[in-house]
Amino acid sequence: MKIHLQRKNEAVYFEGSSELSHIKVHIDGAESIGGEGKGVRPMELVLMALGSCSVFDLSSILKKQRQTPEDLQVEVEGKRRDEVPNIFTHIHLTFILKGQLDENKVQKAAELAVKKYCSVHDMLAAGGVEITYSLKFI
Repeated sequence: MKIHLQRKNEAVYFEGSSELSHIKVHIDGAESIGGEGKGVRPMELVLMALGSCSVFDLSSILKKQRQTPEDLQVEVEGKRRDEVPNIFTHIHLTFILKGQLDENKVQKAAELAVKKYCSVHDMLAAGGVEITYSLKFI
């Protein structure tokens, strides 16, 4: 796997691309280092990676369980330490599901998705990040 970052201004605004797709991701830094709000920040991308990895796996497991949510979302909130580097110390995922679902099956699926199948979870947890999750049914 390989990605490429191309600088787009004289500050810290970059455009990221992957060898696997032609999709562009806009990445920018904090205002304190010249960021102009033109893209997501790197640590936001980490949260997006964890959220997408987990929800992809959850979707796949729910499909195998014959559970079909009308809607599925995930919110991810991270807490960072004050010292530099400002790494995440705790991340919480909230899976929001709508539809006629068996809550026990969804709970089992979420446990597998987050703790067993999500490689982003495993990388972060190996680095000492506490990762928790909850389910919200609407």
